[in-house]
Amino acid sequence: MKKSDTKQIFFSKFLCAITVLAFLFFVFNVKAQTGWPQIVESNDGTQISYEVYGSGDPSLVFVHGWSCDSRYWKKQVPFFSKDYRIILIDLAGHGHSGMTREKYSMKSFGEDVKAVVEAAGCQNVILIGHSMGGPVIAEASRLMPGQVKGNIGVDTFEDIEYPFSLEELNAMMAPFRENFQAGTRQFVQQMLNPDTNPLLCEWIIADMAAAPQHVALSSMEESLLPFVTGEAAKIFDDLPIPVYVVKGDLWPVDFEANRRHMHSFDAIEIKNADHFLMMNKPDEFNKALNQVIETLSE
Repeated sequence: MKKSDTKQIFFSKFLCAITVLAFLFFVFNVKAQTGWPQIVESNDGTQISYEVYGSGDPSLVFVHGWSCDSRYWKKQVPFFSKDYRIILIDLAGHGHSGMTREKYSMKSFGEDVKAVVEAAGCQNVILIGHSMGGPVIAEASRLMPGQVKGNIGVDTFEDIEYPFSLEELNAMMAPFRENFQAGTRQFVQQMLNPDTNPLLCEWIIADMAAAPQHVALSSMEESLLPFVTGEAAKIFDDLPIPVYVVKGDLWPVDFEANRRHMHSFDAIEIKNADHFLMMNKPDEFNKALNQVIETLSE
């Protein structure tokens, strides 16, 4: 064999090896980046941050509550990403998402969820919303008919017919307008059990009290107004999907009121659990949530 032929064979093998290594690097690099935040524009151009983990159908879309963000679902990622594709969202004005809006309504948050679901290419989804995330996923479901298999509220939807006057709304908003941080600390403290880990309690309180004030005031007012107008209940009248709740035992549920409007409704209550049960009772919460997801997936 000529020396030139030997060099050519060696060079060909070298190029082949480099190509294989480059391909493997690309595959593993892409895999490693699946958990990195991604960005999509919502209907009004606001940039929305989201993260994707795991694979499977249906996709589970987790939506945080008032003045929170996607970090509040940290204990659910390893559990559910084994069997499902899960998506964590930072609503506009929260976490890593943009805050260019003047008004942070539940409908605009619903548009955020829709934009993420479309960007992620999800066909069948189960929407999971904590606290204020409850009405957000209801709005998102109206925007995505046929794609949503069900809504799962986390410590929300206790009574969608709850009577609320404009005077009561203003009275509730007053402490936040006078001193946002102090008002928020007092408000959040009432939603935590005394026996909850004090370090976790302080983290939640401090984190929520540090939220952008204009976003927090607008989103709280917008989440309460539907109870004044009656829209909080009416939104479910035309939603042909089941609704479940996984909740703590701080507040009772009015099953009759909810079932007057919802296609179907049921709840799982976890004893001695507070408003942030997905964080301070993750094992019990994940088990209960998985039970509901399996029911909706049948």
